[in-house]
Amino acid sequence: MKRATRMMIVLAVALAAAGAATFAVYRAIQSAPARTVQVPTVPVAVAARTLPVGTLLTKDDVKMATWPAANQIPGAFAAPDAVVGRGVVAPLEQNDPITESKLAAREAGAGLPPTIAVGMRALSISVNEVVGVAGFVVPGTHVDVLVTVTQQNETTTRAVVSNLLVMAAGTRYDQGQTRDGKPIPTSVVTLAVTPEDAERVALASTAGRLVLALRNPLDNEPTKTQGVRLTSLMGPPAPPPVEKTVKGRKMVVAVAAPQPPPPKIYTVETIKAAKRTEEVVK
Repeated sequence: MKRATRMMIVLAVALAAAGAATFAVYRAIQSAPARTVQVPTVPVAVAARTLPVGTLLTKDDVKMATWPAANQIPGAFAAPDAVVGRGVVAPLEQNDPITESKLAAREAGAGLPPTIAVGMRALSISVNEVVGVAGFVVPGTHVDVLVTVTQQNETTTRAVVSNLLVMAAGTRYDQGQTRDGKPIPTSVVTLAVTPEDAERVALASTAGRLVLALRNPLDNEPTKTQGVRLTSLMGPPAPPPVEKTVKGRKMVVAVAAPQPPPPKIYTVETIKAAKRTEEVVK
């Protein structure tokens, strides 16, 4: 028998043996009983659907799910009855665990009041689509409130309050109607303000026209400006051209506009207890 023939026979026998062994192992694994590892779990109340802020929870809004006992969620609830009837103060997505920090206190009700932080107030102002930054003013964003007023034929714009949290934004319909008989839609923005800022915004809304300026949520620095006056922005109107005679010919000559006078400077002195401060107001 030739050497090559012997090698082929040995190789064929090895392949047959390997195939038989593989098949035997496969059958052994298939016939082995499946073993299930029991992981300890605990019941957790989760949201059955997306729940916006202000929702009053009902039994249809809550369902139960299992959660690994080794990684329990702080403030979670083990029964739906513990959360039914409480208001939502933080948005909940479907299947999100419901925790104590996302719910208002029992008997506090639902809607906007439970979401107002202690020491703060909720103030609503009416704005149009342009003033509302074309729909980008949504709950969770921060804005500055600017007011434009006209006093003694002088128009001024200034930021009165800065970095206010938008709590709610929606549309209501005024009683007035347009020419085609339809109600006039008006956007209403609700802001979280301190009592002092609430007074400033309320006064500004009666004194002039309000405008909202959208802020970067990471920019927490207060807006410090002196405001801008129309005369300093546009300058005084140019005088009319005059007619002069030069070498027997009449010519129209434009007269250069005079430089505006420097703005008046006022100093406001504030004394609080033993602290005295001065602020320059132009």
